Amino acid sequence: MPRAPKLASFPAIRGALKFYQVASVITGTMLLLLVAEMIAKYGLGYELFLGGSGGFLWFAPVVEGPEGLESTGDGFNLSLGILVAHGWFYVVYLFACFRVWSLMRWNFLRLAMLASGGIVPLLSFFMEAIVGREVKAYLQQREDEELHTRAERSSLTHEIPTENKR
Repeated sequence: MPRAPKLASFPAIRGALKFYQVASVITGTMLLLLVAEMIAKYGLGYELFLGGSGGFLWFAPVVEGPEGLESTGDGFNLSLGILVAHGWFYVVYLFACFRVWSLMRWNFLRLAMLASGGIVPLLSFFMEAIVGREVKAYLQQREDEELHTRAERSSLTHEIPTENKR
């Protein structure tokens, strides 16, 4: 069983948790956009473009070429942009997962579960809620235990013997 996190690392854990929660929501949102893009491209045969000959925001058909599906649109390919952005946000998400995992001293299986949140649609939203609730409860419990232990050891909470002079 891994050792428990030290009380001195609790502020770092809270910061890492907040960073993880933000990264989790961004990564989950980007993953949902990526899934929608893949459905549009491979299921419907269209890619989303910004600007170009089709106007501000438009869909261009994809055609089969010698190297697979090729886009026929001009302008900025938002479908490709979503793909690249999700990839980079996933790297940031992995860093956030690793930071929480290492500070909490969890086992490796827990890191694998956290990391899968960026590749399984909707899982990052569930993991963010579960991990956030669990870490906050753990930190609160440990702080309450420490406060109780210190109170038991304190001379202020013990009865001080006095001489009864009459």
